[in-house]
Amino acid sequence: MIFPERFKCVGLATTKPCDEKVWFLSRYLIHDLGFLSSGTGLELLEVVPDPEEKGVMRNIISTKVLAKAGEVCRYPEKVQIHNRTLLVKLALGTGFRCTVFTGLDEHMTFVLDPDLSEFLNLHVYDASPPRPSLSACITELERAGLFGELSVDFCHHINDISRIKADVFPCRASGFDRTLDADPMFGGERVAGCLTARQFLTECYGEKFELENICPLDQIQEEPFIARCCRSEREGIGIWNGKFGAVVHWGANPDQIARRVKEVVSMWRNR
Repeated sequence: MIFPERFKCVGLATTKPCDEKVWFLSRYLIHDLGFLSSGTGLELLEVVPDPEEKGVMRNIISTKVLAKAGEVCRYPEKVQIHNRTLLVKLALGTGFRCTVFTGLDEHMTFVLDPDLSEFLNLHVYDASPPRPSLSACITELERAGLFGELSVDFCHHINDISRIKADVFPCRASGFDRTLDADPMFGGERVAGCLTARQFLTECYGEKFELENICPLDQIQEEPFIARCCRSEREGIGIWNGKFGAVVHWGANPDQIARRVKEVVSMWRNR
């Protein structure tokens, strides 16, 4: 797969404002055959500007066709070109060897011979309802292009606790009728909760209940991972259930989540 990490090395060849010269950073040209020849469609060229020249516009010392007309398509919608994982997925769906993308700011890039096998799968463990904050935050940050340089494909594992056959659930914010934060217990209830819920029940009511564990950490089966937990002492990066990953607090903000994602990816690749 060829997917330039910097869009500044990709140029669009439509007219010739400086004859046959190209911008000094150019490495690839998206050549519009309809403008510069009698043909139609796009082709992808790899070019080498003359390194001995000093100007911003330089002569080309070699040219190679990487994808011919008929192998190249132009994606019809503008995209966030910093969301590299999305672009590879979109390119895989076009059926063409090369897909050209236009960014929200009109910059252009391309993906040639898309292949997601080069991307790291980072597993996200969360629970819902209410909103799965970790999973949703990562999705929003990824959509904005914040994780583009990581070459990561996020795999989301969200435990839907509403499907658990329980008498009592953690909190009213989740939309349940009977919850630990608002209703008294009488003994014998089946409670959907975690270690914190168990501590609360034991302190207030003793041991006369059955707990269905819903903690995302106890759902972990893949690595590397990032998971959400309400226990601040569990925060950090390390091994959990024999798997390597990161734990963030239930109330972690976007900046904390983004930093933890980058840290766990870096540490996993350096292991």
